[in-house]
Amino acid sequence: MSSDDATVPVSSLPPFGPGQHLLSVSQLDRAALTSLFGLAESLRPVGQGTQVCRILEGAMLGSLFFEPSTRTRLSFESAFQRLGGAVVSTTGFTFSSMAKGESIHDTARVVSGYSDALVVRHPDTGSVAEFADASVVPVINAGDGSGEHPSQSLLDLFTMRQELEARGKSIDGATIAVLGDLRYGRTVHSLLHILGLYSKVTFRVFGPPALALPAEFFEVVSASGNRIVECDSVGEAIGPADVIYCTRVQKERLSEQDEESVHLKGDLLNMAILTQYGRPDAIIMHPLPRDSRHNSFDLSPDVDDFPGLAIFRQTDNGLLIRMAIFSIALGVADHVTDDLRPAAWQRR
Repeated sequence: MSSDDATVPVSSLPPFGPGQHLLSVSQLDRAALTSLFGLAESLRPVGQGTQVCRILEGAMLGSLFFEPSTRTRLSFESAFQRLGGAVVSTTGFTFSSMAKGESIHDTARVVSGYSDALVVRHPDTGSVAEFADASVVPVINAGDGSGEHPSQSLLDLFTMRQELEARGKSIDGATIAVLGDLRYGRTVHSLLHILGLYSKVTFRVFGPPALALPAEFFEVVSASGNRIVECDSVGEAIGPADVIYCTRVQKERLSEQDEESVHLKGDLLNMAILTQYGRPDAIIMHPLPRDSRHNSFDLSPDVDDFPGLAIFRQTDNGLLIRMAIFSIALGVADHVTDDLRPAAWQRR
């Protein structure tokens, strides 16, 4: 089965819950988000190391990352272990039997037999759905090519809500600037989908012509009743924005033809641009990693002292969201608070 054949139609995906895969943000409604975010917040002391929860003691996670990852892989594995579970993992094709020609189907069936949940990242869109089709345990999509990255959009949304509420605002009615690689940025694609659960959201998008947002996402935004505005510059996009969401150019996904047409230099967003065009209370987000090298066309490190920079709060929140996802998928969400107890050690 090819990865294209394996793509599960959104309409056929069940709501995310106990024993269910999490393949797409389309499995969640607003009530489910509220419940998941409340659970994530209750796990904050576990993430901060002040309390201990062993609700997944005896459970095993199969962590399968066929693409490079730091934050996503480590936070998923940390989340499972902080809840008392254990992890078996493989990274890249070289160290997996897929290098010997083993199919996704066989890999998924074998490893799910050793595990109680799988987290999978793969470079081909739709491939994680193929893993899910063969797995006997819940599969969590940790990124499938330029498709979706549901846990990232959940932590983005959780962070966005938290940051806006601290300013007396709401996601409903917010203006969100989305900058950078809109064509291959799966975090952008998932975010546009999930923000369809909110009302009167305006997206102001800017990306180089070769990395422009695919037409289908204009339809996604329009169908949800929200508004999308294409901008000709970063300054035009960020001027009225409550939230500025920057993305790295996905150079690993560019074809040779793309590379010839994409000549990117300088910064996507830096303090000079932000000071000239942005709002002083704007929230700056980025799914990371960002390319901090000179002329990388990414979020400049010179914004790191900007009060609204939320990128590291995003990563911290990723641990909470992924603990919540595991708790729901393995059917123990209702027992989490009963299992909390003070940690015998404290972070110094």
